[in-house]
Amino acid sequence: MIKIAYNELYCHPVPENHRFPMEKYELIPQQLIRKGIFGTNNFFSPQKASLDQVNLAHDSAYLNDLIGLKLDRKAQRKTGFPLSKQLVEREFVITGGTIECVQHALQYGVSLNVAGGTHHAYHSHGEGFCLFNDIVVSSFYALQEKWLKKVLVVDLDVHQGNGTAKLCQNREDIFTFSMHGAKNYPMYKEQSDMDIPLEDGTRGEEYLQILYDTLPRLIEQEKPDLIHYQCGVDPHESDKLGRLSLSMDDLFERDKFVLETCKTNAIPVVCTMGGGYSPDIKVILDAHCQTFELANEIFT
Repeated sequence: MIKIAYNELYCHPVPENHRFPMEKYELIPQQLIRKGIFGTNNFFSPQKASLDQVNLAHDSAYLNDLIGLKLDRKAQRKTGFPLSKQLVEREFVITGGTIECVQHALQYGVSLNVAGGTHHAYHSHGEGFCLFNDIVVSSFYALQEKWLKKVLVVDLDVHQGNGTAKLCQNREDIFTFSMHGAKNYPMYKEQSDMDIPLEDGTRGEEYLQILYDTLPRLIEQEKPDLIHYQCGVDPHESDKLGRLSLSMDDLFERDKFVLETCKTNAIPVVCTMGGGYSPDIKVILDAHCQTFELANEIFT
């Protein structure tokens, strides 16, 4: 059974002026259930990650400042969110959800977190709407517990996973792959194990051909026990922050290829939703929901 992490905290801890596009976290489960793609039994409410688990990737002083609501204004501006007790709790829950998704993926082949993919968070600071790096925390924990020996991060959000790249540098048990806009945020890019920067306006045909050529080769080279798929939908042509030109059909083919490649190679995959900033919430919602629909078609 496909298991999907969702908690009401995903969408309610921020002020009204920060709601969009946060409302997608509430609407995704509603649409998936309404369309009959999944039932309520597919969803689970994740537990909070423990402090020890988060501490595997993040500095104790930073965590203490977050928990004590002592993060200074400059650091808060860098995250993009005003600091609150609910926000910090939300981040622990999202991270716990991705850890639990790893367990479910190992059992069922795939698992998805309605949130997550917070790839801009570093060891001792957050940025870009990311406080904790759930991909890295869950990877470090799964490797520590010997659930896995090798992780491949496939980050196809339009923004480079700079925090992920930095946190995983010099680790032989995690390979980071990021395909992103060359001139997009973040201004300063870290060095992933493999980076493929794309020029503004890159269209689906070129994008997909690069992916088709790259992912099978990486799987053959790295032989991962699990793939973390950061499947942000911000490469869409309408995205306010994207600067690439992928259509909805292109995103469909992207997700289909990644998920089918995982299935064919018997590699468990955890999907985290990442970014999506189209002015039309329906575009964001449809793009994310088709990822879930494909996972259901391919893995059941």
